[in-house]
Amino acid sequence: MTVEWNGTEVVFERAGLDRMDELLGVLDDAAGWLGSRGVSQWPARFEAAFVEPALSRGETWLVRSGGEVAGTVTMDWADPLWADSEGEAGYLHRLAVRRSAAGLGARILDWAADAVRSRGADYLRLDCVATNARLRAYYERRGFAPRGEVSVEGAPDARTGEKPVFRLSRYELAVPGSDGHGEHI
Repeated sequence: MTVEWNGTEVVFERAGLDRMDELLGVLDDAAGWLGSRGVSQWPARFEAAFVEPALSRGETWLVRSGGEVAGTVTMDWADPLWADSEGEAGYLHRLAVRRSAAGLGARILDWAADAVRSRGADYLRLDCVATNARLRAYYERRGFAPRGEVSVEGAPDARTGEKPVFRLSRYELAVPGSDGHGEHI
C-alpha cells in the first residue's frame, strides 16, 4: 500500500523474517531515543525472539519514506489485554519511527484506522506505558479515548532473564464508516 506524507511517497511493506535486521534497527533507534529522554517504554535493545512471532504471522509492517525504512508498526486483530472490551477491533503494537521521519507516526495511525475501516471493524486500539504522559496526550489529541490501565510483563532482559512489569494505559479510537469492504491487511 502506498500513501503520501509531506510530499513523499510512503510505502507500507509487510515484513517477513528476512527483514528482521531492518525492523530491529528502527525499534532500537526509537527505544534509544525514548531512553535518552527518560522514558521507560521499551527495552534498550529489542531481541529478535520478542518480535519474531508477529513477523512469522505477517502482522508487522515496515514503512518506507523516500526509499528508506523510516518506521514500523505491528497490526493484529486480537489482543488479550482487551478481553474485557466489546466490538471488533484492530490492535496496534510497536509503532516506531526514526527521528529523521518525526511526524510520520500520525500517517501510520491514519493507515491503521483505514485498515480497521476496510476490514469492517469498529475500533483501533493501542496501549502505552502509563508513565509516558507525552505519548498519552498525543493519542488523546489524535482522538483516542482512554480505556483504563492494565499491568503486563515486558520482554525478558537478555542478560538477566527478568521480565519487568509495566502499567499500561489503553486507548481506543472509534472508526466511523466501517463497511467490511476493501483491502484486508
